Amino acid sequence: MNDVQGFIARLGDMPVISDPDVVRRRSRDMSMSFSPIIRRDAADKVAELIVRPRDKADVLGIASAAARTRMPLMMRGAGTCNLGQGVPLRGGAIVDMTALAQVLWTKPGRVRAQAGTRLIDIDATTRASGWEIRMHSSTKRAATVAGYIGGGHAGIGSCTYGILRDRGNILGLEVVSVEEAPQVIELRGDDVNLVHHAYGTNGIITEVELPLAPAWPWVEAVVNFRGFMDAVHFAYALAASDGLIKKLISIDEFPNWQYMEAMRPFGRDGHSMVRCMIAEHCMEGFRGLVTEAGGAIAVEAPEGQGPYGAPLWEFGWGHARIQVNKTRPDIVNNIGLYLDPNLIDAVERSYRRFQGVGGMHLEVKRYGGRIAFQGSPYYGFVDEAQVAGVISGMIEDGAMVANNHTFFVKENGMKHVDERDADFKRRMDPYGLMNPGKFEADDIEPKEGAGLALPTTGWSYDGASAPQTSASRG
Repeated sequence: MNDVQGFIARLGDMPVISDPDVVRRRSRDMSMSFSPIIRRDAADKVAELIVRPRDKADVLGIASAAARTRMPLMMRGAGTCNLGQGVPLRGGAIVDMTALAQVLWTKPGRVRAQAGTRLIDIDATTRASGWEIRMHSSTKRAATVAGYIGGGHAGIGSCTYGILRDRGNILGLEVVSVEEAPQVIELRGDDVNLVHHAYGTNGIITEVELPLAPAWPWVEAVVNFRGFMDAVHFAYALAASDGLIKKLISIDEFPNWQYMEAMRPFGRDGHSMVRCMIAEHCMEGFRGLVTEAGGAIAVEAPEGQGPYGAPLWEFGWGHARIQVNKTRPDIVNNIGLYLDPNLIDAVERSYRRFQGVGGMHLEVKRYGGRIAFQGSPYYGFVDEAQVAGVISGMIEDGAMVANNHTFFVKENGMKHVDERDADFKRRMDPYGLMNPGKFEADDIEPKEGAGLALPTTGWSYDGASAPQTSASRG
């Protein structure tokens, strides 16, 4: 049993919520909609209270109180994560960081903000001086910057700047340890990846420093292609056209886009669709590329002013699934990585394999300096055996596949974990109180969950072998 009353007594006048209904709702995140497997595995996982720090002093107080009472902590921003990052496995306290929401400073090319600052508010601040954040999640309107760093991976802008873990995409993090006398440390350089995508298991992020990019006027473009592979070849050519500045390249085979009710008027029956964001001054070159590839532009609109009722980035990445699930709530996907060289051939193999299973959805990004397509077919969920079969086919076709149906950091496979990560975990969370169960320095206790049996490979970085899930370790 967790010492809830002892923990609360040490918090002083900090705001605390203990209403069971509110706590249960906040013990869920977007993964409840994204994975039927996680939803089932999370059915009985609930926190015991919510605490809302008002400033950094409160954060230090929470960390100390947790260490002294051995209270599990789960950090939370907007709860927009979709890999189970925001589900507490061992009860405890949800720490709602959204009151720490100040942009601390901006300088040419960089910005620093408190953990609970929404991505959209950072952009609103930096755009006043002609800058914007390089990449953001499709949940930009709600997502907090620390939530994005702790649980995110890529997003809108990744087709130009790569993924968050690529060098230079996170400049600095201030992190607090969970000890009786908490440490406050600054991570810079490659050390930021010790905390990035660790699900809030190895330090409380209090401040984030990010690089900025020029805030171009963006044009949203919806383009249709007769054949899916025509759309793929176009998307690859656009990604490789370094002179054309772009922010989004999102590909959907028919009928995926037809499930997105707002997109129906702008597609062509049986055609595939590519949704793009292009810097306004690059549109002439973009139109020429579309013509050369045999496409037809259905929509051109300034960012956020398209006729589909939302910014186009809310029809890409995770939001593409959100749009599809409004009309097809049974549809799920996997997270495959088709990486150059020869990614087009691998994509074509999967496209042909999954005809009749579901339409392919792909997002274009840079990955360690190489062009990559991330995605899978969208298909109606039946059971774990069906998901495992789709994953096995994608791997056979040449994709690396992460596990988006499990809670666990290592088993998810998108974060490469080594002994440095384990050592940092021991240093920052010596009692194993931070989002416990998701990532342990020493795997002593067995993990449970249907998603663990899926035959995913994980992803590899910098020539390292792909992280293995428990299923692939066999």
